[in-house]
Amino acid sequence: MDGTTAIARPDGIGAEEWRARVDCAALYRLVALHGWDDMIFTHISMRVPGPEHHFLINPYGMFFEEIAASSLVKVDLDGNIVAPTTHFINPAGFTIHSAIHAAREDAICVIHLHTDQGVAVSAQADGLLPISQTAMAVIKDLAYHDYEGIALDLDERERLVADLGTRNLMLLRNHGTLTVGNSPASAFVRMFFLERACRMQVLAQSGGGRLLTADDDMQERVGTQASMGFSAQFGEGLVWPGLRRKLDRHMPGYDA
Repeated sequence: MDGTTAIARPDGIGAEEWRARVDCAALYRLVALHGWDDMIFTHISMRVPGPEHHFLINPYGMFFEEIAASSLVKVDLDGNIVAPTTHFINPAGFTIHSAIHAAREDAICVIHLHTDQGVAVSAQADGLLPISQTAMAVIKDLAYHDYEGIALDLDERERLVADLGTRNLMLLRNHGTLTVGNSPASAFVRMFFLERACRMQVLAQSGGGRLLTADDDMQERVGTQASMGFSAQFGEGLVWPGLRRKLDRHMPGYDA
């Protein structure tokens, strides 16, 4: 499978929703494959095509490597489950993801992680530093949101959305990383760059030497140069089919 072939789907689920389900399940498996998962915690959501603003999110209690298209839970922006399922969802995941899906029409996919390196950099007062090409590819599109405790308070949604604005990457202070995309490919590629940049920063800091940082002009230049990496032609045309092939080799079953 190359990520473009037709996918058999269960009765009662339309073709567009099934495609969204397969893509979302693929993202969960890819996060597990990259070692970015946190047992049953953290979340990835995908908007279901249509005017209802329904979105798919993980069933609470399943590990990311177990999630398949048919096991995802469909909810509305108020957290109501709107399709038959035996599963339930984590309220903290709903708070963060519903806020962004409601506020951003382009937020087709939202990925939120709690990796060691992502949390480590989110806890640093200076945040992500322009010390690597990878960091400079995303740093001008990166927002920050102060920690307010476990995301159970619906009032936090307004502040989180205001902090994100029109940017597509975020460091949740003392908490983790988040990316937004108008496709699963763009959200994943942004997260790949952000997570690697955080890891590179922690490794560079561990050496104890003086770090070289790029100035604003260089950050702008590299950010512009790297923008093609998040385009449909690059991400959806080249990266996403390759990621799907890798899943088919190493972690099949996500499209069930």
